[in-house]
Amino acid sequence: MPKFILAIDQGTTGSTVALMDTRGRLRASVNFEFPQIYPRPGWVEHRPADIWSSVMKGIGAILRKKLCKPGEISAIGITNQRETALVWDRRSGEPLNNAIVWQCRRTTDYCESLRQQGHEALIRRKTGLVLDPYFSASKFRWLLQNTRGIARALKAGQVAAGTIDSFLIWHLTGGQSHVTDVSNASRTSLMDIGRAQWDQHLLDLFEVPGDILPRIAPSSGILGSTRGVPGLPDGIPIAGVAGDQQAALFGQACFAVGEAKCTFGTGSFIMMNTGRSKVHSEQGLLTTIAWQLGEKAQPVYALEGGAFVCGAAVQWLRDGLGIIDSARDIEALARQVPDHGGVEFVPALTGLGAPHWAPDARGTLTGLTRGTGRAHVARATLDAMALQNADILRAMERDLGKRMRPLRVDGGAAANNLLMQIQADVLGRKLIRPQVIETTVAGACYLAGLGIGIWQSPGELRAIWQAEREFSSVMKESARRERLSSWNTALRRTLLAPQ
Repeated sequence: MPKFILAIDQGTTGSTVALMDTRGRLRASVNFEFPQIYPRPGWVEHRPADIWSSVMKGIGAILRKKLCKPGEISAIGITNQRETALVWDRRSGEPLNNAIVWQCRRTTDYCESLRQQGHEALIRRKTGLVLDPYFSASKFRWLLQNTRGIARALKAGQVAAGTIDSFLIWHLTGGQSHVTDVSNASRTSLMDIGRAQWDQHLLDLFEVPGDILPRIAPSSGILGSTRGVPGLPDGIPIAGVAGDQQAALFGQACFAVGEAKCTFGTGSFIMMNTGRSKVHSEQGLLTTIAWQLGEKAQPVYALEGGAFVCGAAVQWLRDGLGIIDSARDIEALARQVPDHGGVEFVPALTGLGAPHWAPDARGTLTGLTRGTGRAHVARATLDAMALQNADILRAMERDLGKRMRPLRVDGGAAANNLLMQIQADVLGRKLIRPQVIETTVAGACYLAGLGIGIWQSPGELRAIWQAEREFSSVMKESARRERLSSWNTALRRTLLAPQ
């Protein structure tokens, strides 16, 4: 009997490939980074070949660990950076251009023109999303208008377009399956989330031909099977697919209405399960599909808010300023000072996301004095990561009209104990960190396992999930108000600064 599930977690800065056994234990995980491309200020690209290469390296590295034979892999689960868009040749599978990454702001002017034409309300009503270059639709349009030879390829029916999950499935199946799941499709601004189908009005508005897009399928169930993948036998079902944040919500066992998680990755994202109800935000948050468990099931919806720069701010300290040698160094450096010392860092390095939605905003570092040192900048960076989430959480609570349950946390930076304590303090809420903080991987595996019947229901998965540590707020309310006031002053300066 097959014993393992292979997970592909294709992220913004690298690809993780992991192996989970059918008892829900993560047995191995490897990660391979790939280059980020910044052609102009505010533009971010990836080479699709780099993404595919990193995934293939990951699969090879996992198999070399010899924890299982390739034939013992019962299913593959995929989770991915969501809004990143790309186009490729249907016959060869070769990319036609670089992928435009979710962080990229190149379509800001176009989105503003749609807003001025009065289209924002329609887009919000049908998709649950705000009108912003963050989402895939305007990226697809840019690619279709700025890729050499695209008109001829479109006329010949050779163009395929999609998000990263679709690109991976295409290659894993030898070009046999052009498919995406509902959670990824819900991030494109091209799907009516009430019907879970591509919407012709939106396709026309963004000038994207529907026939180049993938078929929309449930998040759990067989979406295709391997064919011609080095190291893997043909016929392994790809049985679970979800965008990274939805996969993390599933991996955190947030199956009940009102349960929520915060993932600390390149960006940080708070997502709450709202069940069968599409909660439309009045606070600048997003309504999205969390998952769909099989063809006959109804979609589960979620409310989400995200900050574009979280772990990426630490990478900037490392790569841009050189004040730390590795991301792990930031906790020890920040602990050298008792607090931020008046320094405020608003990490709007690629604009600001929820609840502000200011794509033209740029980062600011204020409150510097002769006494400011590297440790103050490091502490201000951790504070900023937590304070952005506090803004999102309070907006979410205003939409819901009630306080959240304890927040489950995950992602690489969730291992930073100082950051987790700061987060609990500025939120005034309890945080719960699971034993397995790679919850995107867990979610992809759980969805795949459900898709082939290893587990019969989410209830079985809830018993697998276990907490590792809780963080409770120790900050006095007066100190919290003072800290938030300082942050809000810096935030206003950032939003009002000339761009």
